[in-house]
Amino acid sequence: MNDAHLHLLVNHFPIIGTIFGLGILIAGIVMKSKSVKNTAFVLLIVAAVFGFASMSTGEGAEELVEDMPSVGHDIIHEHEELAEKFVLVLYVTGAFALLSLIASVKKHSKATLFTWITLLLTLVTVVLAKEVGTSGGEIRHIEIRANAVSPEIAAPENESEHEEK
Repeated sequence: MNDAHLHLLVNHFPIIGTIFGLGILIAGIVMKSKSVKNTAFVLLIVAAVFGFASMSTGEGAEELVEDMPSVGHDIIHEHEELAEKFVLVLYVTGAFALLSLIASVKKHSKATLFTWITLLLTLVTVVLAKEVGTSGGEIRHIEIRANAVSPEIAAPENESEHEEK
């Protein structure tokens, strides 16, 4: 198993964990359920840990794929830049989730404030998660790139090549 494989194994959880964490945290706030909010906090903390694992394997994955056809350094660099911003915000979100969890368990007077701060940070993190996930997908899925050529446009070129033979 190489770094590219490891990166693919761990890179989805920071994104999906943050999205689920947001949904569960909103549900916990609406339901006024301490245990549901605490579940969201734990999920956000775990997402931050997986963010670290994803960043740790990203450089090795880059080295393995950057010279592949249709990949290139530019698209990987863009993904890397977005990932660095995302993971920093994710670390802060995870730290506030930990603070919120501790405050909730200890019934601290600031527990509600920490919960709202965690919610706001999670909203920002989800937006960044979407961006980093899309840029990561574009590395190997050329069909989702903004400059992707549709099959209808590409078909006439292919047909003319076949006709000449």
